Amino acid sequence: MTVPHLAQQAHPTAPTLVACLCAAWCRTCDDYRPVFAALQAQHPDCRWVWVDIEDEAELIGELEVETFPTLLIGCGTQLRFIGPVLPQQANAERLLGSILKTASAAVVADPAAQALLIRLQSRA
Repeated sequence: MTVPHLAQQAHPTAPTLVACLCAAWCRTCDDYRPVFAALQAQHPDCRWVWVDIEDEAELIGELEVETFPTLLIGCGTQLRFIGPVLPQQANAERLLGSILKTASAAVVADPAAQALLIRLQSRA
């Protein structure tokens, strides 16, 4: 599952989007809410989205989310990270900090993850 080429690159000033993909029945996701809120307070320049994958199945599309919570982080249309992150604030902060500090290339990802990032970025 690779993306051969990302047609669009992130604009340098595009806001970083951080989405938590979760499920209402997941108790680990419940534990993640205060971590997510703390990260949001530390990084108000990022756009923060909490997505219940069952309530917003149409938005999720073909993406298979197997582990909760899963974070999706993108800069503009450039997918920078997608994967599970346990509700440990220090680990989540380190991950986000490293993504915000570097201008690394997009990750090789499932095309469905790339499509979800674009849908999330286009939402108001």
